[in-house]
Amino acid sequence: MKKDKLFSKKEKKVNDFTFGKETAEVFDDMLDRSIPLYRELQRMMGEIASEFAVEGTNVYDLGCSTGITINTLHNAIDKNIKFIGVDYSQAMLDKCKERLDSSNFPREYELRCADLNKGVAISNASVVVLNLTLQFVRPLYRDILMRSIYTGLNEKGCLILVEKVLGNDSTFNRLFIKFYYDMKKRNGYSEMEISQKREALENVLIPYRLDENKDLLVRNGFSYLDVFYKWYNFCGLVAIK
Repeated sequence: MKKDKLFSKKEKKVNDFTFGKETAEVFDDMLDRSIPLYRELQRMMGEIASEFAVEGTNVYDLGCSTGITINTLHNAIDKNIKFIGVDYSQAMLDKCKERLDSSNFPREYELRCADLNKGVAISNASVVVLNLTLQFVRPLYRDILMRSIYTGLNEKGCLILVEKVLGNDSTFNRLFIKFYYDMKKRNGYSEMEISQKREALENVLIPYRLDENKDLLVRNGFSYLDVFYKWYNFCGLVAIK
């Protein structure tokens, strides 16, 4: 796993964060060091997905990046299902295909290059995963995307949504962000790396509060939802159609 050093060099001007080739090369390490309890989160998503996956249906990973989650779900689900991974970055999809092919992935799968800001075609889905993806969709288009997911899910199908979230109060918000940056320091990131990445993400990653994400799900059709993962300013929701 190639080490993430994308922001280790001091830049005069920090450009917006992208999911291009350089990011794809180090993305696995970035996730492992930047997402709280990432391996346990992966295990939990697999556990939940295995309960809702239905024989002969599709399981979608929207924002599939390098295919870690697809691989997790494959190992957890023992039914005959098809995986569909969607990402707007061809570099990420290339890494995903490389991962699946190198492991002789035995399931039927399809990888689609598409921008979720422009909507997504979902059909015959028993599980849809948005793992740290919705936060990169422009707020203007999130309702449209969520409605298309709800429409494409089969009855009793589930959506697994994991997001970085804002606190409801500025005090908690500052505190949780501090704890998050402390975690990144423990995982080997320098103050400069943390600062430059924060600047790069400022106009790209737009988080909602937890209650805003819940409202988004409810107004687009989901009646049953609950929190399954929470770590300061990170949260996982599961919703059932």
